[in-house]
Amino acid sequence: MVFRKLPGVSASGMGLRLSQKFVFLLFLSGLVTLCFGALFFLPDSVRLKRLFLSKTEIQPVTVGSGSENDVREHLKRPKEQDHPRGMTPAKGESKNRKPAPVPHDAPEERLAGGKALEDLTLSKSRTDSVSEKATSSDHGVNTDTFNFKKFKRCLVKPPLGRDDGKPSDPRTNERREKVKEMMKFAWDNYKQYAWGKNELRPLTRNGHIGNMFGGLRGASIIDSLDTLYIMGLMEDYNDAKEWVQTSLDLNSNGEASLFEVNIRYVGGLLSAYYLTGEELFKTKAIELGEKLLPAFNTPTGIPRGVINLGSGTSWSWGWASAGSSILAEFGTLHLEFVHLTELSSNPIYTEKVMNIRKLLNKIEKPHGLYPNFLSPVSGNWVQHHVSIGGLGDSFYEYLIKSYLMSDKVDEDAKKMYYDALEAIEANLVQKSPGGLTYMAEWRGGILDHKMGHLACFSGGMIGIGADDGAPEKRQHYLDLAAEITHTCHESYTRSATKLGPEAFRFDSGAEATATRLSDRYYILRPEVIESYMYMWRLTHDPKYREWGWEAVEALEQHCRVDSGFSGIRDVYTMTVSHDNMQQSFFLSETLKYLYLLFSDDDLLSLEDWVFNTEAHPLPIIRKSCLQEETTQDKMASK
Repeated sequence: MVFRKLPGVSASGMGLRLSQKFVFLLFLSGLVTLCFGALFFLPDSVRLKRLFLSKTEIQPVTVGSGSENDVREHLKRPKEQDHPRGMTPAKGESKNRKPAPVPHDAPEERLAGGKALEDLTLSKSRTDSVSEKATSSDHGVNTDTFNFKKFKRCLVKPPLGRDDGKPSDPRTNERREKVKEMMKFAWDNYKQYAWGKNELRPLTRNGHIGNMFGGLRGASIIDSLDTLYIMGLMEDYNDAKEWVQTSLDLNSNGEASLFEVNIRYVGGLLSAYYLTGEELFKTKAIELGEKLLPAFNTPTGIPRGVINLGSGTSWSWGWASAGSSILAEFGTLHLEFVHLTELSSNPIYTEKVMNIRKLLNKIEKPHGLYPNFLSPVSGNWVQHHVSIGGLGDSFYEYLIKSYLMSDKVDEDAKKMYYDALEAIEANLVQKSPGGLTYMAEWRGGILDHKMGHLACFSGGMIGIGADDGAPEKRQHYLDLAAEITHTCHESYTRSATKLGPEAFRFDSGAEATATRLSDRYYILRPEVIESYMYMWRLTHDPKYREWGWEAVEALEQHCRVDSGFSGIRDVYTMTVSHDNMQQSFFLSETLKYLYLLFSDDDLLSLEDWVFNTEAHPLPIIRKSCLQEETTQDKMASK
C-alpha cells in the first residue's frame, strides 16, 4: 500500500525504474538509521541501549571485581588490579564482598557475556519504578515514629557495658589496647591518604574507589563508625560523622551490588544510629534503603544482584549461572530491612524480605539443602551447588539471627534454620582421617572436600544457635561449633605466616591446607576471628583468646606496612607479597571482633545485639517492651 502513495509508481507497484528503486532504498535506509540512532540520544537512553545491545556490549560486570560472598567468595576475594595471574578478586570489589568475581574452581558457574537482563523491558522498568514509589508512599502513611529513648530503656544492659567493657585482667586489657592501636593506625592512614575514597591502598598511599557501590563513596568511613565509637576513639568518630553529614552523597547514578550496599552502608548507618541516637544516620539509612527497593521488581520478588541506584534498573551478575540471583545475596537482607521498617514505620521493607522467605519455603529443596543459584524469573533453582562458604554463607547466618533479633518470636526463621542445619549435617559435615571436622561443598550430589575461609563463620553461627535447638541436641551443637572453629584454627597454624588461606582442602593427603596456588592468599578476612569471639563468649575457654592473640601477632608481623594494613598473596611463605589493599571490612569486622574478644561480655552484649554479616551491631527488637513503654507514657500523660 505504501507504493500507491508514491508519485510515479503504478498501482501494482511494479513500475519503478532502477534509479527510482535506488533513491527509494536510500531514503528508507536513512529513515531507519535516523530512527534507531535517535534512541541512543534520548535522555534515558541507557535503558534503551540495554534493550538493543548484546549482553557483551552492556557495561559488563568485569571478572575480578566481584559481588561479598564467591559473592562472599566473590564478594571477599582479592581485588583484581593488584593480584597476580590466577588470583580472584576481593570482597566487595565487584566483598567479595565486588563486578562479582567468577569462582576459579567452578567453571560451570560462569556465564559468558555481561549482565543478564531477563525479561527486562523499558515499559516494565518504568512501570515498576513508579509502582514502587507509589507503594512506598502508600505504606508510609503510618505516622508512628521510632522513639530512641524507649528503645534504650528496653535494653537489658547499656550498649557499652560497665566501664566500656574494660577487662579486669591487666594482660587481657593490654591486648585489647593493642587492637585499639591497630585500629587507630589503620584509620589514621586511611584518613591521610584515602579520605572519602572507599578503601586505602597502603603501599602506594592512595585511595581506591572500585565499582561495587554504585558511585557511593566512603565505604571505610561508614564501616568504621561503630568500631570507632565502641573503642572510644571519639575524635575520629566525630570526623566520620561530619563526613557523613557533609559529604555522603546518596544521589549517585552508578551500578551497585545490592548485597554490598545493604550490609556495609545500610548496616553501618543503622548501627551508628542505634548506638548514638543521631538522627542523621537514621535518615541516611532510610533514604538509601528506598533506593534499593526497585531491585525487587521481578516476577518472583527475588531481587537481582545489581542495581543502578539512580535509575532503579536492576540485573543479575554476568557470571551468575543463567542470570540467577545468589542465595547469600538475596538471603542477606532480612536483618537490615526489618530495622528499616522499624525506624520508618513503612512495612514495605519487611514485606519484601518476607516474600523471599515465603518463596523459599514453597519450593522443593534437594535433600533439604539450599542451592546457591535461584532464577528471579521462574523461582526455580538453576543448579545444585551448595556451599556454606561463598555464595551461600550468610543466608544461614541470617536465619538464626533473624530468630534471635525478633526476641525469639520468629518461629518460621527458627524452623528454617534448624531444618537447614540438619540437612547440612547429613550431607556436608565430614570428618578427616586426622580427626578434623569440616564443611564440604555439594555439587549435584558429589562432595567437593574443600572448605573456604568464608565458611569459618559457621563455628560461631552454630554456637549462638545451640541453646535454642532441641534440648537433646544443644550440647551436640556446641561441640560441633567448637570442632569447626578448631579446624579453622588449624588452617592458620599450618601456614608459615600463621594466617589462613582463602580455601583449604581435605583430599589427596592434605588436611586444612591450600593445595592450589590460587587459594593461598589472605585478604584480612574476619571469619575465623569471628568464631573465636563467639566461642569465647559462649564457653569462656581461654584458648579462644590465645588463638585471637596469635592472629594479632601474625597481622602485625606480615600485614602491617608503613601506611596501613595489607593482605598477602601467599600465607605459606615468610617472604610476603602484599596486595596493596586495606579492606573496609578489616576495620568493620576483623578489628572489631578482636576488640570484643578481649573485652568483657557486656560490651555489645549478645542479650541485646546481633551482628550483621559486616559485624554491624543491630539491636534485638522487643516489641512487647516497646508497647509497654508506649502504654506507660500514655498513662503518665493522662
